[in-house]
Amino acid sequence: MNNKPLISIIMNCYNGGQYLEESINSIINQTYKNWELIFWDNISTDNSFKIFEKFQDKRLKYFCSKKHVVLYDARNLAIQKAQGDFVAFLDTDDVWLSDKLEKQMRIFDDPTVGLVYGNYWILKKKKIIKKKIFSKKKLERGMITESLLKDYKVGLLTIIIRKSLLKNLDQVFNSSYDSIADFDFVIKFSLKHKIDCVQEPVAIYRQHANQLSKKLFNTQITQFKHWLLNIESNHKNSFLNIKFIKSKIKYMEIVKLIYEKEWLKSLSMISSYPLSLNKIKLIIILILPQNILKFFRS
Repeated sequence: MNNKPLISIIMNCYNGGQYLEESINSIINQTYKNWELIFWDNISTDNSFKIFEKFQDKRLKYFCSKKHVVLYDARNLAIQKAQGDFVAFLDTDDVWLSDKLEKQMRIFDDPTVGLVYGNYWILKKKKIIKKKIFSKKKLERGMITESLLKDYKVGLLTIIIRKSLLKNLDQVFNSSYDSIADFDFVIKFSLKHKIDCVQEPVAIYRQHANQLSKKLFNTQITQFKHWLLNIESNHKNSFLNIKFIKSKIKYMEIVKLIYEKEWLKSLSMISSYPLSLNKIKLIIILILPQNILKFFRS
């Protein structure tokens, strides 16, 4: 075990007691054993700490925030405590498959690889819908910035990063993008570093109703717009496929209009939307608005 690189696993917790034991057990049960868990308690008021202290494993390290902060500030603070050669992420309501770390770490035998991600299952209503795999398409690998802009497929719960490539550990994530900070990080990281992947699922993502909420959806629209303005101002020649982000924003804006029952405006925008699967989705949403939440994440 000691001959293998140490992986620092970042777990940020704010009142995450409901599924916490299952999440931690999925780390302990990894076939790859050389890891440490950086458990960052963002001043939880539930039973999270009591659950954590049940585990008698020296690899589990507890830290408590001095004050409650936004999620990506908490992630940045937790990363500063990491002692490993690699950094991975798991939230308190998600789980890893037992061979997740082992499969991905083999890929890092290639010293040019900076980040490895993988596919995952989506868990809904306490049942794994096996047909609800996150990506049915083959995941991209290599210098893939343009592919990610066209079709972003990197789940934070699956990624492992070579820590030596994280130059500023104080600000790995831009916390002003509290809803899309991992997207922002991965896109910018991909400009300079090779990315690889495991095609099969390595984790299980638990989907909640609040992840599809109107408030979160509106926040994502605002932050994608701000991100786009920033990219166009500072990286004019770096991104060829920026048009796909513009299309994503327009898609989300149309969904928002339908949600707000602005039928004529939404119909007008749909008519000018390019012919694609998303256009078909928008038509379905317009006809059956009660199903709108199912299509919030394009």
